Amino acid sequence: MASQESQGQTKLIFKDYLPGSSDTPQQNTPVEPTRLWNQASHTHNLPPGLEYLNQLDQIIIHQQVELLEAILGTETSSKYEIKNPLGQRVYFAVEENGCFDRKLCSPLRAFTISIADNAGREVIRVIRPLRCTSCCFPCFLQELEVQSPPGTVAGYVVQNWDPFLPKFTIQNESKEDVLKIIGPYATCGCFEDVDFEVKALNEMTTIGKISKYWSGFVNNVFTNTANFGIQVPVDLDVRIKAVLIGACFLIDLMFFENSLDGL
Repeated sequence: MASQESQGQTKLIFKDYLPGSSDTPQQNTPVEPTRLWNQASHTHNLPPGLEYLNQLDQIIIHQQVELLEAILGTETSSKYEIKNPLGQRVYFAVEENGCFDRKLCSPLRAFTISIADNAGREVIRVIRPLRCTSCCFPCFLQELEVQSPPGTVAGYVVQNWDPFLPKFTIQNESKEDVLKIIGPYATCGCFEDVDFEVKALNEMTTIGKISKYWSGFVNNVFTNTANFGIQVPVDLDVRIKAVLIGACFLIDLMFFENSLDGL
């Protein structure tokens, strides 16, 4: 759970992992705000490093392919680029866990994902404990914690029991329900994108979606690399946007970790 680190503490990380230019990405044009689910996010009170999310209504997450993993099929620590709609890198994410966890537990494994900005400062931390995913164990389903800045809880992603559909609840730092995520009955995504809808708490109104993009036959069969898109109202609280990034990582691990799951 939340560590005892100071709220303002940041650190330089990932210098060996940061690819490409470190120039500040250009701002995209905001869309008309949705008024029902936003919390006013003023620049002066945003968590450090999340200011840029305040301008985005679409976030692209691209998993980087490891050469060793592509050739030998071995599971290595996942690395992701988080981009704006123009394809410019905003953050870079690295999964932290041991080889034993990746081999033994694979999609069920506990992990910590550290997300850094283009200056290499950790701005978001995603923590997933080892828990069950089966509907046969409704009391011990997935729960993921998102911190921003590291050491300060921004919110949670909680799996909900359902015999047919993947369902999750997005909660704020006080564990109050904010949004729902509902996935399709089948997540195989054969030759098409797979959409997990982001909904209001009544589960009737859709305000966005998390999409697993179809990336072609070769990529989906021979690697487990993943490309995701998150679409939300531009004025959604940046802390909830950060939690949705964490939800995207959880969905990837639960439903698309194995190479053939993307077919």
